[in-house]
Amino acid sequence: MDVLSRPAEEFENDQSVEAMWAMKAFEHAEIYFNLLSSVDAKLLHLTPYDDSIYQIFREEFPNFDVSVVNENELKSPAGKAKWRPFCERFKNVIEDYSFGTLLRADASKEYDEQNSMLVTRIQFYAIELARNREGVNDSIRKNFGCKKIETEVS
Repeated sequence: MDVLSRPAEEFENDQSVEAMWAMKAFEHAEIYFNLLSSVDAKLLHLTPYDDSIYQIFREEFPNFDVSVVNENELKSPAGKAKWRPFCERFKNVIEDYSFGTLLRADASKEYDEQNSMLVTRIQFYAIELARNREGVNDSIRKNFGCKKIETEVS
């Protein structure tokens, strides 16, 4: 059995488990960014429920700017109060909906210490699906795809 799927109460503040979570979140971010760098983001499918997630996200957050996410607003008491019901709608739909997942604050930049924040998996899906469908992530392939290939060829 995967140790990360066991109940959190079993671990208290075990640093080795925190390190495993951080590694898993970083690996997920790295894979996702590599996908964005190589494929048209509009063609990416993140879950079997992409259409529902996107539709509900835009109904509940019609003016949410996905190009640059303000972490303080997202995690403020008002932000949490608005996001909580959205996230809970997917509790029995999206596996690991509440897992910590890294999100780029500024969609035009890559993951790094200043441009990464920890969000729930369903928040990541909602924001990244909007970025992909609305063309916000298109700059990643243009700006980072060629550089990646040039680096490999050199």
